Amino acid sequence: MHATYRTAAVNRTGADGVSSVPGGLSVSVASPLGNDPDAAATNPEQLLALAWATCLNGTAQVIVAGARRTAVRVEVELRPVTPGPGYEFHVDAHLSVEGASPGESREILDAAHARCPVSKLLRDAATAHVHTEEYAPD
Repeated sequence: MHATYRTAAVNRTGADGVSSVPGGLSVSVASPLGNDPDAAATNPEQLLALAWATCLNGTAQVIVAGARRTAVRVEVELRPVTPGPGYEFHVDAHLSVEGASPGESREILDAAHARCPVSKLLRDAATAHVHTEEYAPD
């Protein structure tokens, strides 16, 4: 089977510096664990949150066929692994659907989570979870 879309990213500087898409986007990155992280830079935790929020909400919009407004809020925590060494992500995605009951929101979340490519990547991770919440307008 062929790829519907393909991209690549390159980082040659480590946690502090620049990550880029060849021929395109270039993003300043900084580790949140650094002594003086660059507040204007992003980090892997933020990029993961953006990727999952965008993908899961885009998929939810496909599920509801644009008939309702949806929102996804993703929280990413970096925690030390016990016992170590290193760290791991703990990730929670929260979907809300305007005008939906809690049961309807759960059905939409389950369908979107089953279809979203980022969810498929994360769904077997013990530290990644999905939730519904009440829709709050901007």
